Amino acid sequence: MAKGIRAVFFDLDGTLVRYQGVDFESSWGALGVAAGLKEEWDALLAKYLGRPEGYPDWVSENASLLRGVPLSRVAPKLLPPPYPPGVREAIRALKEKGLILGIVSSGVGLVAQWVKEDLGLDFFVANELLVEEGRFTGQAVIKVDLWNKLEVTAGQAARYGLDLGQLAFVGDHINDVPVLEAVGLGIAYAPKHRAVREKARFVTEDFREIPGLIERAI
Repeated sequence: MAKGIRAVFFDLDGTLVRYQGVDFESSWGALGVAAGLKEEWDALLAKYLGRPEGYPDWVSENASLLRGVPLSRVAPKLLPPPYPPGVREAIRALKEKGLILGIVSSGVGLVAQWVKEDLGLDFFVANELLVEEGRFTGQAVIKVDLWNKLEVTAGQAARYGLDLGQLAFVGDHINDVPVLEAVGLGIAYAPKHRAVREKARFVTEDFREIPGLIERAI
């Protein structure tokens, strides 16, 4: 099933970027800290954790807390994001193979966009926090529901004329499991949940190993 891999899609939080000192190594958590809203952020996470149906409300309430916060206050604390060791080398090697590379993430869009441009990826899809005149408006556009990443992944594959069997996906958490099961090659990087480790074809703690794992499947 893994033969003919033509694209590699990546999760963002805990995979391409690993913010320290926040839950799930996530861009959302780092944004709350950067905005001086960690206590409120943590309270919302506790309120909605384990409630998949509440994800849109969680995003909306987080966005509301940001209303009026200057982007200039948070951007220097978020960007450049902390890549795990080996990301640049791995991406360079995958680009040399001519693979389509992109991000499908329920993380923060401004971080995903930075990573896409910095690493020279082909696309990103992530959740957008609206900004006007340099300040957050308090509104968000959900482009990737935390628990519906597979639908977005399939849609992005179709944009490039690919089916899921031609994709490799790299992720780390429980919400990545449906994608890891559906694609041609599922890779768990630094998995945070046993199910991720069990459902992926390959498991690695070293990003530099990823091109070699994909080479074995092409």
